[in-house]
Amino acid sequence: MTFSDSDVAIIGMACRFPGADSPEKFWDVLREGRETLARYTDEELLAAGVPAASLADPHYVKAGQGIPGVDLFDSELFRFTHDEAEILDPQHRVFLECAFEALERAGYDPDRADGQIGVYAGAGMNHYLLHNLAERHRTGSTVDRYRLMLANDKDFLATRLSYKLDLRGPSINVNTACSTSLVAVNTACLALLGGECDVALVGAVHLNPPQQGYQYRDGMIFSPDGHCRAFDAEARGTVIGSGAGVVVLKRLKEALADGDWIHAVIKGSAVNNDGSGKAGYTAPSITGQAAVIADAQEIADVEPDTVGYVEAHGTGTPLGDPIEVAALTEAFRQGTDRTGYCALGSVKSNIGHLDTAAGMAGLIKTVLMLEHRTLVPSLHFRTPNPEIDFGSSPFFVNTGTTAWEEGDAPRRAGVSSFGIGGTNAHVILQEAPARTAEPAGHGPELLVVSARTKTALRQAGAALARHLKQQPGLDLGAVAQTLSLGRRAYPHRFALVARSTREAAMALALGDEERLRPGVAGDEPSTPVFVLTGTVPDAADSAELLRSVPAYRDAVDACAAAVGLAGEAGALLGSGGTRAAFLHEYALATTLAAWGVTPAGLAASGTGLVVAAVLAGALPLADALALADGTAPARVAPPRLPVLSARTGRWLTEEEGLQAASWVPGPEELSGLAGLLAGTGRHQLPLAPGEGEPAGPAHLLTLVADQWLLGADVDFAAVHADGGRRRVPLPVRPFERRRHWAEPAGTAHVAAATERLVDRFDPADPGRSVELITDYLVEEVGKVLGGRDQVGLDARLFDLGLDSLVLIEVGAKLGEELEFEVPTTAFLEFPTIRSFVHNLAELLDLAPAPGQGPDDAGAAAGRTSRRAQRAAGRHGGTV
Repeated sequence: MTFSDSDVAIIGMACRFPGADSPEKFWDVLREGRETLARYTDEELLAAGVPAASLADPHYVKAGQGIPGVDLFDSELFRFTHDEAEILDPQHRVFLECAFEALERAGYDPDRADGQIGVYAGAGMNHYLLHNLAERHRTGSTVDRYRLMLANDKDFLATRLSYKLDLRGPSINVNTACSTSLVAVNTACLALLGGECDVALVGAVHLNPPQQGYQYRDGMIFSPDGHCRAFDAEARGTVIGSGAGVVVLKRLKEALADGDWIHAVIKGSAVNNDGSGKAGYTAPSITGQAAVIADAQEIADVEPDTVGYVEAHGTGTPLGDPIEVAALTEAFRQGTDRTGYCALGSVKSNIGHLDTAAGMAGLIKTVLMLEHRTLVPSLHFRTPNPEIDFGSSPFFVNTGTTAWEEGDAPRRAGVSSFGIGGTNAHVILQEAPARTAEPAGHGPELLVVSARTKTALRQAGAALARHLKQQPGLDLGAVAQTLSLGRRAYPHRFALVARSTREAAMALALGDEERLRPGVAGDEPSTPVFVLTGTVPDAADSAELLRSVPAYRDAVDACAAAVGLAGEAGALLGSGGTRAAFLHEYALATTLAAWGVTPAGLAASGTGLVVAAVLAGALPLADALALADGTAPARVAPPRLPVLSARTGRWLTEEEGLQAASWVPGPEELSGLAGLLAGTGRHQLPLAPGEGEPAGPAHLLTLVADQWLLGADVDFAAVHADGGRRRVPLPVRPFERRRHWAEPAGTAHVAAATERLVDRFDPADPGRSVELITDYLVEEVGKVLGGRDQVGLDARLFDLGLDSLVLIEVGAKLGEELEFEVPTTAFLEFPTIRSFVHNLAELLDLAPAPGQGPDDAGAAAGRTSRRAQRAAGRHGGTV
């Protein structure tokens, strides 16, 4: 199978389509030949806001292709306040979640990914703004309208994702109606090949109002019964559906080098426009479609008789279907005379027409077919449209689930998407290159899983257990790498050391408390103090470490070279005695440091004291090895780390650290370390395994796991340095969604009451006025955050997720209530409610300046007078 430098790999996919919220479930829909159309009752339609008069219309089709839960969103994951999430276009919400999931499925954490990640995306028409937020937009302030614009305009779809995930590559919106998805793919491929980015997130989303049907009119695109019968004689149109899809793209050469899981390869793509040579603006064009298909094949350097399947635009309209087959035939006839060899299908017969996301549905469908080497049926095809001459074309409509047989060339497919307005796109796909044989298990692996809550962590563990049980042949090393390098780390965590995929699945499924090590990472994690006791290693354990852990091997090799025995590391370790104890413990400590577990101090006894001398920089390695043989050190440097010696039972002083005798091993044992470390933000980390604990590499990984559970920033790339780079698709962590939805009738702004906040002030009780201002701010900020209980008087408002626009609006509203101009920068200078109110009280003469005592009568009278003057100005009279 040959590939070129212009090939692009698809390394991750995510979707939310009707009847399927994952690629796996989407594949089930496709291979089972299911249609996901939903029928609605009158009660459901009325509840969704459909007028009763519409339901009485015999042409109203009470059906749709929707996705559930569009009112739900994991706002905390993306750091949105409740109010921000509520006004955000649900299309943006769904796209954010899909894009995040696609990256996780690809095994990429954007915080640790090398290179630039670009975004190329498009959204459909925003029904939420039109239906649910219209009144809020009509009656809102300038700032409120500006916030609504930022939350709902298509322009911010791609850049909002880049901002929320900190992606630094190009971030570009693409909108060409129904062809948006594949035009975005083409644009992203060009950017990847041009070096503008190294990874590209590409996708689109379209959402209809939930649970609504539509009115059928003869001659339009809509089906009279909700079914899409692409290429059939009975075809009368399609149904517009809701959905979203995102793929992750990368240059193939680099994807192979980086061990990415490649679902399929994009060989080439093309985009053009019909121009004016057609019946009308919304009409299709044979010439335009044929040209873009032929261009894509030429760019891909693919002969048409090697293309075994075409995922058509296939809207199931009497006019569009014949034009599309005629265009395909014209393009294919430039390179082949064969007939009836190429399967044809349309995913719209399963899930409807997803508008901007339609091409993404067709692309993901075709990728899944290539990956599973299976052709799936195009539904509702009985008798060919009489205007289509299939007999003399290369095509046949595939109506069953059948094996996609191997031919002389790799399995290849074309995917078409044609937009109203004439922008056409076609993509040529090829099956992924054969995966290299998975390496035989070479030892234990560390699996790490995290989530934002304990419940989500439990769900993530259960999903991983099911996945590993279903695929016991998965390379456990690749699983470990994907979990540690391809996922963001969250506070609630567990870690598992296992030697096989089957063993890991069993421990996860049983919730084995002895194997699954739980923890909650702190914002400022405790740091370890290495406990070094000079324990002599088991020969088999040290041999396994030497064989399978490069950092350990390098440390032992350095010791051997320091005493003139280069190349004899194994013999030195196996010799036993104090030198072997030194080598083993020194190698463990340096390996941990190389993996990101650096000590905040050292506690040592026996030969471990000599190891501590080297780690602290008090002795060179060669001198320490001689000291391990009983020779006193000739010179000592000031230690760079705190060292607790068993000989003194306390931390060495600076003077003691410079004395050679302090580093000579003695018979004393360490004691009382826990008490010495209590309340210091440090904890003890014994490097020797306890009784009954695993030794060798498993013990080393357990040490790392325990530090990661506390929140240590472990360098997992170094941990996996010996296994090459490998990623596998794994279940994503569950989203923790809650409802953010503005009902059309409930979002209208109520006219302000005639009594303002300032009218409730009592000149004789300024403290009460301060309470009123505080309560008002808590209420307003609480509306944004989702409740008063989310607001703390001393919490920094920006840390709670509020942005400057929200606070400017809150300040402006407060100013109207007080009939006083609140400075727009006040919340920047005084970022908590308490400090803000304290400053405002001074400006309003409601409180003494900080540090001053009670007011004298004259000052109080002056403030009362000024308040009276303001009141007089408001009411147009005198006091």
